[in-house]
Amino acid sequence: MSSIDKTSTPSGDHVVENPEAAAAAVTVVDPRLLVREKGFAGYVDEFKRKLKSGDLGSIPVVIGLVIIWAIFTSLNSNFLTAGNLSDMSVAMVGTGMIAVGIVHVLLLGEIDLSVGSVSGVAGAVFAVLAVNQGMNEWLAFVLAVLTGTAAGAVHGFFFARVGVPAFAVTLAGLLFWNGFMLQVLGSNGTINLDSEGVVAQLTSYYFSDVAAAYGLAVVVTAGYFLTAFFDNRRREAAGVPSRPVSEIVARTVVLAVLAFAVAIVFNQYKGLPLAVVIFIAVLLLTDFVLRRTAYGRKIFALGGSVEASRRAGINVTAVRISVFAIAGTFAALGGLFIASKIAAANQGAGGGDLLMNSIAAAVIGGTSLFGGRGRTWNALLGVLVIVSIQYGLALQGVASPVQYMITGGVLLITVVIDAVTRRTQKTAGRA
Repeated sequence: MSSIDKTSTPSGDHVVENPEAAAAAVTVVDPRLLVREKGFAGYVDEFKRKLKSGDLGSIPVVIGLVIIWAIFTSLNSNFLTAGNLSDMSVAMVGTGMIAVGIVHVLLLGEIDLSVGSVSGVAGAVFAVLAVNQGMNEWLAFVLAVLTGTAAGAVHGFFFARVGVPAFAVTLAGLLFWNGFMLQVLGSNGTINLDSEGVVAQLTSYYFSDVAAAYGLAVVVTAGYFLTAFFDNRRREAAGVPSRPVSEIVARTVVLAVLAFAVAIVFNQYKGLPLAVVIFIAVLLLTDFVLRRTAYGRKIFALGGSVEASRRAGINVTAVRISVFAIAGTFAALGGLFIASKIAAANQGAGGGDLLMNSIAAAVIGGTSLFGGRGRTWNALLGVLVIVSIQYGLALQGVASPVQYMITGGVLLITVVIDAVTRRTQKTAGRA
Protein backbone atom coordinates (compact mmCIF):
# COMPACT_ATOMS: atom_id res chain seq x y z
CA MET A 1 0.00 0.00 0.00
CA SER A 2 1.44 3.31 -1.00
CA SER A 3 1.85 5.96 1.60
CA ILE A 4 -0.14 9.18 1.47
CA ASP A 5 1.74 12.45 1.72
CA LYS A 6 0.07 14.45 4.42
CA THR A 7 1.06 17.93 5.44
CA SER A 8 -0.37 19.63 8.47
CA THR A 9 -1.68 23.12 8.31
CA PRO A 10 -0.11 25.78 10.55
CA SER A 11 -2.93 25.34 13.02
CA GLY A 12 -2.58 21.58 13.05
CA ASP A 13 -6.34 21.16 12.74
CA HIS A 14 -6.51 20.09 9.07
CA VAL A 15 -4.50 17.77 6.89
CA VAL A 16 -3.85 18.41 3.19
CA GLU A 17 -3.53 15.38 0.93
CA ASN A 18 -1.39 15.84 -2.18
CA PRO A 19 -0.03 19.33 -1.39
CA GLU A 20 1.42 19.68 -4.93
CA ALA A 21 -2.08 19.57 -6.43
CA ALA A 22 -3.40 21.88 -3.75
CA ALA A 23 -0.71 24.42 -4.49
CA ALA A 24 -1.54 24.35 -8.19
CA ALA A 25 -5.28 24.73 -7.61
CA VAL A 26 -6.83 27.98 -8.80
CA THR A 27 -9.07 29.81 -6.38
CA VAL A 28 -12.46 30.70 -7.87
CA VAL A 29 -12.91 34.46 -7.91
CA ASP A 30 -16.26 36.22 -8.13
CA PRO A 31 -16.49 37.77 -11.65
CA ARG A 32 -17.69 41.03 -10.13
CA LEU A 33 -14.34 41.38 -8.40
CA LEU A 34 -12.51 40.89 -11.68
CA VAL A 35 -14.67 43.55 -13.32
CA ARG A 36 -13.86 46.10 -10.65
CA GLU A 37 -10.17 45.26 -10.63
CA LYS A 38 -9.99 46.19 -14.33
CA GLY A 39 -11.42 49.62 -13.64
CA PHE A 40 -13.37 51.43 -16.36
CA ALA A 41 -12.44 48.83 -19.00
CA GLY A 42 -13.89 46.13 -16.78
CA TYR A 43 -17.22 47.90 -16.57
CA VAL A 44 -17.30 48.33 -20.34
CA ASP A 45 -16.69 44.60 -20.79
CA GLU A 46 -19.37 43.79 -18.21
CA PHE A 47 -21.82 46.10 -19.98
CA LYS A 48 -21.18 44.35 -23.30
CA ARG A 49 -21.62 40.97 -21.67
CA LYS A 50 -24.97 41.99 -20.21
CA LEU A 51 -26.19 43.28 -23.55
CA LYS A 52 -25.21 40.01 -25.28
CA SER A 53 -26.97 37.97 -22.59
CA GLY A 54 -30.12 40.09 -22.78
CA ASP A 55 -29.72 41.72 -19.36
CA LEU A 56 -30.85 45.17 -20.54
CA GLY A 57 -32.27 46.51 -17.28
CA SER A 58 -33.74 50.03 -17.65
CA ILE A 59 -31.60 50.92 -20.66
CA PRO A 60 -34.39 50.65 -23.29
CA VAL A 61 -36.87 52.82 -21.38
CA VAL A 62 -34.26 55.49 -20.58
CA ILE A 63 -33.20 55.66 -24.22
CA GLY A 64 -36.85 55.75 -25.27
CA LEU A 65 -37.59 58.57 -22.84
CA VAL A 66 -34.67 60.63 -24.16
CA ILE A 67 -35.87 60.11 -27.73
CA ILE A 68 -39.46 61.07 -26.82
CA TRP A 69 -38.34 64.26 -25.09
CA ALA A 70 -36.02 65.16 -27.96
CA ILE A 71 -38.80 64.70 -30.54
CA PHE A 72 -41.41 66.71 -28.65
CA THR A 73 -38.92 69.46 -27.81
CA SER A 74 -38.05 69.82 -31.48
CA LEU A 75 -41.77 70.04 -32.32
CA ASN A 76 -42.69 72.45 -29.54
CA SER A 77 -40.27 74.43 -27.39
CA ASN A 78 -42.83 74.59 -24.58
CA PHE A 79 -42.49 70.88 -23.86
CA LEU A 80 -39.44 71.19 -21.60
CA THR A 81 -40.51 74.39 -19.88
CA ALA A 82 -40.61 74.38 -16.09
CA GLY A 83 -44.40 74.75 -16.00
CA ASN A 84 -45.06 71.82 -18.33
CA LEU A 85 -42.57 69.52 -16.59
CA SER A 86 -44.00 70.40 -13.18
CA ASP A 87 -47.55 69.73 -14.36
CA MET A 88 -46.42 66.41 -15.83
CA SER A 89 -44.79 65.38 -12.56
CA VAL A 90 -48.00 66.01 -10.62
CA ALA A 91 -50.25 64.41 -13.25
CA MET A 92 -48.26 61.18 -13.25
CA VAL A 93 -48.55 60.50 -9.51
CA GLY A 94 -52.10 59.07 -9.55
CA THR A 95 -51.36 56.55 -12.30
CA GLY A 96 -47.90 55.97 -10.86
CA MET A 97 -49.30 54.97 -7.48
CA ILE A 98 -51.54 52.39 -9.12
CA ALA A 99 -48.59 51.16 -11.20
CA VAL A 100 -46.56 50.57 -8.01
CA GLY A 101 -49.21 48.09 -6.90
CA ILE A 102 -49.25 46.50 -10.35
CA VAL A 103 -45.47 45.97 -10.14
CA HIS A 104 -45.97 43.81 -7.04
CA VAL A 105 -48.56 41.66 -8.81
CA LEU A 106 -46.47 41.33 -11.97
CA LEU A 107 -43.53 40.13 -9.87
CA LEU A 108 -45.70 37.11 -9.08
CA GLY A 109 -46.29 36.61 -12.78
CA GLU A 110 -49.97 37.55 -12.38
CA ILE A 111 -52.21 40.46 -13.38
CA ASP A 112 -54.81 42.64 -11.63
CA LEU A 113 -57.52 44.10 -13.87
CA SER A 114 -59.52 45.61 -11.02
CA VAL A 115 -57.21 48.43 -9.96
CA GLY A 116 -58.98 51.07 -12.06
CA SER A 117 -62.37 50.34 -10.52
CA VAL A 118 -60.88 50.05 -7.03
CA SER A 119 -59.30 53.49 -7.43
CA GLY A 120 -62.72 54.92 -8.33
CA VAL A 121 -64.29 53.28 -5.27
CA ALA A 122 -61.70 54.89 -2.98
CA GLY A 123 -62.49 58.36 -4.31
CA ALA A 124 -66.23 57.74 -4.00
CA VAL A 125 -65.96 56.39 -0.44
CA PHE A 126 -63.90 59.37 0.66
CA ALA A 127 -66.27 61.88 -0.94
CA VAL A 128 -69.39 60.33 0.59
CA LEU A 129 -67.88 60.04 4.06
CA ALA A 130 -66.13 63.43 4.17
CA VAL A 131 -68.58 65.58 2.19
CA ASN A 132 -71.99 63.95 2.52
CA GLN A 133 -71.58 62.45 5.98
CA GLY A 134 -69.36 65.15 7.45
CA MET A 135 -66.73 62.71 8.73
CA ASN A 136 -63.25 63.92 9.67
CA GLU A 137 -61.26 63.99 6.41
CA TRP A 138 -58.26 62.13 7.79
CA LEU A 139 -60.48 59.31 9.05
CA ALA A 140 -62.34 59.24 5.74
CA PHE A 141 -58.98 59.10 3.96
CA VAL A 142 -57.83 56.10 5.99
CA LEU A 143 -61.14 54.27 5.49
CA ALA A 144 -61.00 54.91 1.74
CA VAL A 145 -57.50 53.42 1.55
CA LEU A 146 -58.54 50.44 3.68
CA THR A 147 -61.44 49.87 1.29
CA GLY A 148 -58.87 49.31 -1.45
CA THR A 149 -56.85 47.03 0.83
CA ALA A 150 -59.94 44.92 1.61
CA ALA A 151 -60.91 44.71 -2.07
CA GLY A 152 -57.42 43.52 -3.00
CA ALA A 153 -57.40 40.97 -0.17
CA VAL A 154 -60.71 39.55 -1.42
CA HIS A 155 -59.25 39.12 -4.90
CA GLY A 156 -56.16 37.52 -3.41
CA PHE A 157 -58.26 35.11 -1.34
CA PHE A 158 -60.17 33.78 -4.34
CA PHE A 159 -56.94 33.50 -6.32
CA ALA A 160 -54.65 32.02 -3.68
CA ARG A 161 -57.05 30.00 -1.53
CA VAL A 162 -59.87 29.01 -3.90
CA GLY A 163 -57.66 28.68 -6.97
CA VAL A 164 -59.55 30.94 -9.37
CA PRO A 165 -57.21 32.45 -12.01
CA ALA A 166 -56.18 36.00 -11.15
CA PHE A 167 -57.33 37.21 -14.57
CA ALA A 168 -60.88 35.96 -13.94
CA VAL A 169 -61.05 37.14 -10.33
CA THR A 170 -59.88 40.66 -11.04
CA LEU A 171 -62.00 40.92 -14.19
CA ALA A 172 -65.02 40.16 -12.01
CA GLY A 173 -63.68 42.71 -9.52
CA LEU A 174 -63.46 45.31 -12.26
CA LEU A 175 -67.18 44.96 -12.96
CA PHE A 176 -68.26 44.59 -9.33
CA TRP A 177 -66.32 47.54 -7.94
CA ASN A 178 -67.37 49.77 -10.80
CA GLY A 179 -71.01 49.03 -9.98
CA PHE A 180 -70.29 49.52 -6.28
CA MET A 181 -68.79 52.94 -7.00
CA LEU A 182 -71.87 54.02 -8.97
CA GLN A 183 -74.09 52.82 -6.12
CA VAL A 184 -72.07 54.73 -3.53
CA LEU A 185 -72.12 57.97 -5.52
CA GLY A 186 -75.88 57.81 -5.91
CA SER A 187 -78.08 59.57 -8.42
CA ASN A 188 -76.07 62.81 -8.50
CA GLY A 189 -73.02 61.02 -9.85
CA THR A 190 -70.56 63.75 -8.84
CA ILE A 191 -69.45 64.97 -5.43
CA ASN A 192 -67.20 68.02 -5.30
CA LEU A 193 -64.39 68.00 -2.73
CA ASP A 194 -63.36 70.82 -0.42
CA SER A 195 -60.64 72.70 -2.33
CA GLU A 196 -58.78 73.26 0.96
CA GLY A 197 -59.30 69.74 2.25
CA VAL A 198 -56.84 66.89 2.76
CA VAL A 199 -57.36 65.14 -0.58
CA ALA A 200 -57.57 68.33 -2.65
CA GLN A 201 -54.22 69.44 -1.21
CA LEU A 202 -52.49 66.29 -2.41
CA THR A 203 -52.00 67.70 -5.90
CA SER A 204 -52.58 71.42 -5.35
CA TYR A 205 -50.06 72.08 -2.58
CA TYR A 206 -46.54 73.23 -3.45
CA PHE A 207 -43.60 73.99 -1.15
CA SER A 208 -42.90 77.46 -2.51
CA ASP A 209 -39.67 77.99 -0.53
CA VAL A 210 -36.76 77.16 -2.83
CA ALA A 211 -35.01 75.49 0.09
CA ALA A 212 -37.56 72.68 0.03
CA ALA A 213 -36.66 71.38 -3.44
CA TYR A 214 -32.93 71.81 -2.87
CA GLY A 215 -33.22 70.25 0.56
CA LEU A 216 -34.95 67.18 -0.87
CA ALA A 217 -32.19 66.89 -3.50
CA VAL A 218 -29.57 66.97 -0.73
CA VAL A 219 -31.42 64.39 1.37
CA VAL A 220 -31.87 62.00 -1.56
CA THR A 221 -28.26 62.34 -2.66
CA ALA A 222 -26.78 62.04 0.83
CA GLY A 223 -29.15 59.18 1.66
CA TYR A 224 -28.03 57.24 -1.39
CA PHE A 225 -24.33 57.79 -0.66
CA LEU A 226 -24.59 56.79 3.00
CA THR A 227 -26.71 53.74 2.22
CA ALA A 228 -24.32 52.55 -0.48
CA PHE A 229 -21.23 53.31 1.63
CA PHE A 230 -22.38 51.46 4.75
CA ASP A 231 -23.76 48.62 2.67
CA ASN A 232 -20.28 48.29 1.18
CA ARG A 233 -18.74 48.24 4.65
CA ARG A 234 -21.14 45.51 5.66
CA ARG A 235 -20.34 43.46 2.55
CA GLU A 236 -16.60 43.87 3.05
CA ALA A 237 -16.95 42.70 6.65
CA ALA A 238 -18.83 39.64 5.41
CA GLY A 239 -16.17 38.93 2.81
CA VAL A 240 -18.45 39.31 -0.22
CA PRO A 241 -17.90 41.47 -3.34
CA SER A 242 -18.48 45.19 -2.89
CA ARG A 243 -18.23 48.34 -4.98
CA PRO A 244 -15.11 50.51 -4.75
CA VAL A 245 -15.62 53.91 -3.15
CA SER A 246 -14.80 55.59 -6.46
CA GLU A 247 -17.80 53.90 -8.09
CA ILE A 248 -20.10 54.97 -5.27
CA VAL A 249 -18.87 58.55 -5.60
CA ALA A 250 -19.42 58.50 -9.36
CA ARG A 251 -22.97 57.19 -8.98
CA THR A 252 -23.66 59.78 -6.28
CA VAL A 253 -22.45 62.60 -8.53
CA VAL A 254 -24.76 61.47 -11.35
CA LEU A 255 -27.69 61.27 -8.94
CA ALA A 256 -26.85 64.71 -7.52
CA VAL A 257 -26.82 66.27 -11.00
CA LEU A 258 -30.25 64.79 -11.78
CA ALA A 259 -31.72 65.68 -8.37
CA PHE A 260 -30.59 69.30 -8.44
CA ALA A 261 -31.65 69.70 -12.08
CA VAL A 262 -35.15 68.62 -11.08
CA ALA A 263 -35.06 70.97 -8.08
CA ILE A 264 -34.12 73.90 -10.33
CA VAL A 265 -37.04 73.11 -12.66
CA PHE A 266 -39.52 72.98 -9.78
CA ASN A 267 -38.27 76.23 -8.28
CA GLN A 268 -38.69 78.01 -11.61
CA TYR A 269 -42.43 77.32 -11.43
CA LYS A 270 -44.49 76.98 -8.21
CA GLY A 271 -41.99 75.09 -6.12
CA LEU A 272 -41.75 71.48 -4.97
CA PRO A 273 -45.09 69.62 -5.41
CA LEU A 274 -46.32 67.71 -2.37
CA ALA A 275 -47.51 64.93 -4.69
CA VAL A 276 -43.96 64.33 -5.94
CA VAL A 277 -42.57 64.17 -2.39
CA ILE A 278 -45.15 61.54 -1.43
CA PHE A 279 -44.52 59.53 -4.59
CA ILE A 280 -40.75 59.49 -4.05
CA ALA A 281 -41.28 58.40 -0.43
CA VAL A 282 -43.52 55.55 -1.61
CA LEU A 283 -40.96 54.43 -4.18
CA LEU A 284 -38.15 54.46 -1.63
CA LEU A 285 -40.22 52.52 0.92
CA THR A 286 -41.49 49.87 -1.49
CA ASP A 287 -38.06 49.43 -3.07
CA PHE A 288 -36.58 48.86 0.37
CA VAL A 289 -39.26 46.30 1.24
CA LEU A 290 -38.80 44.38 -2.02
CA ARG A 291 -35.01 44.35 -2.07
CA ARG A 292 -34.01 44.43 1.59
CA THR A 293 -36.56 42.34 3.48
CA ALA A 294 -37.40 38.65 3.69
CA TYR A 295 -40.94 39.42 2.55
CA GLY A 296 -39.66 41.05 -0.64
CA ARG A 297 -37.43 38.07 -1.38
CA LYS A 298 -40.44 35.78 -1.01
CA ILE A 299 -42.31 37.76 -3.67
CA PHE A 300 -39.39 37.41 -6.10
CA ALA A 301 -39.10 33.72 -5.24
CA LEU A 302 -42.77 33.12 -6.05
CA GLY A 303 -42.32 34.89 -9.36
CA GLY A 304 -39.45 32.54 -10.15
CA SER A 305 -41.05 29.25 -9.16
CA VAL A 306 -44.12 28.63 -7.01
CA GLU A 307 -43.28 24.98 -6.39
CA ALA A 308 -39.69 25.74 -5.38
CA SER A 309 -40.96 28.46 -3.04
CA ARG A 310 -43.43 26.08 -1.44
CA ARG A 311 -40.70 23.50 -0.88
CA ALA A 312 -38.52 26.21 0.66
CA GLY A 313 -41.17 26.74 3.32
CA ILE A 314 -42.74 29.95 2.01
CA ASN A 315 -46.42 30.41 2.81
CA VAL A 316 -47.50 30.84 -0.81
CA THR A 317 -51.13 31.57 0.00
CA ALA A 318 -50.36 34.31 2.53
CA VAL A 319 -47.84 36.05 0.28
CA ARG A 320 -50.21 35.98 -2.70
CA ILE A 321 -53.11 37.42 -0.71
CA SER A 322 -50.87 40.12 0.76
CA VAL A 323 -49.57 41.13 -2.68
CA PHE A 324 -53.09 41.62 -4.04
CA ALA A 325 -53.96 43.56 -0.88
CA ILE A 326 -50.96 45.80 -1.58
CA ALA A 327 -52.17 46.31 -5.14
CA GLY A 328 -55.59 47.32 -3.84
CA THR A 329 -54.03 49.71 -1.34
CA PHE A 330 -52.00 51.53 -3.98
CA ALA A 331 -54.98 51.54 -6.32
CA ALA A 332 -56.94 53.36 -3.61
CA LEU A 333 -54.10 55.83 -3.04
CA GLY A 334 -53.89 56.47 -6.77
CA GLY A 335 -57.64 57.01 -6.91
CA LEU A 336 -57.43 59.65 -4.20
CA PHE A 337 -54.68 61.49 -6.09
CA ILE A 338 -56.79 61.38 -9.25
CA ALA A 339 -59.81 62.70 -7.34
CA SER A 340 -57.56 65.43 -5.95
CA LYS A 341 -56.54 66.47 -9.47
CA ILE A 342 -60.15 67.23 -10.45
CA ALA A 343 -61.29 68.08 -6.89
CA ALA A 344 -64.24 65.70 -7.25
CA ALA A 345 -65.39 62.10 -7.27
CA ASN A 346 -67.54 61.21 -10.25
CA GLN A 347 -68.93 58.26 -12.18
CA GLY A 348 -66.11 58.37 -14.70
CA ALA A 349 -63.45 57.74 -12.05
CA GLY A 350 -61.40 54.61 -12.63
CA GLY A 351 -62.57 54.26 -16.21
CA GLY A 352 -61.19 55.26 -19.58
CA ASP A 353 -57.56 54.38 -20.14
CA LEU A 354 -56.55 54.41 -16.46
CA LEU A 355 -56.27 50.62 -16.11
CA MET A 356 -54.32 50.17 -19.32
CA ASN A 357 -52.01 53.09 -18.53
CA SER A 358 -51.29 51.71 -15.07
CA ILE A 359 -50.38 48.27 -16.38
CA ALA A 360 -48.48 49.80 -19.30
CA ALA A 361 -46.49 52.03 -16.94
CA ALA A 362 -45.27 49.02 -14.94
CA VAL A 363 -44.40 47.02 -18.05
CA ILE A 364 -42.87 49.87 -20.06
CA GLY A 365 -40.75 50.78 -17.03
CA GLY A 366 -39.09 47.36 -17.13
CA THR A 367 -41.14 44.99 -14.97
CA SER A 368 -41.38 41.59 -16.65
CA LEU A 369 -44.78 40.14 -17.54
CA PHE A 370 -43.33 36.72 -16.82
CA GLY A 371 -42.69 37.44 -13.14
CA GLY A 372 -39.61 37.53 -10.95
CA ARG A 373 -37.98 40.64 -12.42
CA GLY A 374 -38.69 44.30 -11.74
CA ARG A 375 -38.52 47.15 -9.25
CA THR A 376 -41.02 49.73 -8.08
CA TRP A 377 -38.83 52.41 -9.68
CA ASN A 378 -39.99 50.90 -12.98
CA ALA A 379 -43.38 52.49 -12.27
CA LEU A 380 -41.75 55.93 -12.23
CA LEU A 381 -39.96 55.41 -15.54
CA GLY A 382 -42.99 53.87 -17.22
CA VAL A 383 -45.52 56.47 -16.13
CA LEU A 384 -43.08 59.21 -17.10
CA VAL A 385 -42.98 57.78 -20.64
CA ILE A 386 -46.78 57.62 -20.86
CA VAL A 387 -47.38 61.10 -19.45
CA SER A 388 -44.66 62.53 -21.70
CA ILE A 389 -46.41 61.07 -24.75
CA GLN A 390 -49.79 62.40 -23.58
CA TYR A 391 -48.56 65.93 -22.86
CA GLY A 392 -46.36 66.06 -25.96
CA LEU A 393 -49.21 65.04 -28.26
CA ALA A 394 -51.61 67.39 -26.46
CA LEU A 395 -49.26 70.31 -27.15
CA GLN A 396 -49.39 69.33 -30.82
CA GLY A 397 -53.18 69.17 -30.74
CA VAL A 398 -53.23 65.45 -31.55
CA ALA A 399 -56.56 63.75 -30.78
CA SER A 400 -56.97 61.08 -28.08
CA PRO A 401 -57.38 58.16 -30.53
CA VAL A 402 -53.89 58.77 -31.87
CA GLN A 403 -52.55 59.01 -28.32
CA TYR A 404 -54.03 55.58 -27.57
CA MET A 405 -52.48 54.08 -30.70
CA ILE A 406 -49.03 55.49 -29.95
CA THR A 407 -49.14 54.37 -26.31
CA GLY A 408 -50.27 50.93 -27.44
CA GLY A 409 -47.40 50.77 -29.91
CA VAL A 410 -44.89 51.68 -27.19
CA LEU A 411 -46.36 48.98 -24.94
CA LEU A 412 -46.12 46.37 -27.69
CA ILE A 413 -42.49 47.25 -28.35
CA THR A 414 -41.75 46.93 -24.63
CA VAL A 415 -43.43 43.53 -24.36
CA VAL A 416 -41.54 42.30 -27.43
CA ILE A 417 -38.26 43.48 -25.88
CA ASP A 418 -39.19 41.71 -22.63
CA ALA A 419 -39.96 38.45 -24.45
CA VAL A 420 -36.80 38.58 -26.57
CA THR A 421 -34.72 39.48 -23.52
CA ARG A 422 -36.09 36.55 -21.57
CA ARG A 423 -35.38 34.14 -24.44
CA THR A 424 -31.85 35.51 -24.81
CA GLN A 425 -31.22 35.11 -21.10
CA LYS A 426 -32.38 31.50 -21.24
CA THR A 427 -29.98 30.86 -24.11
CA ALA A 428 -27.18 32.46 -22.10
CA GLY A 429 -28.15 30.44 -19.04
CA ARG A 430 -29.06 33.51 -16.95
CA ALA A 431 -32.85 33.13 -16.69
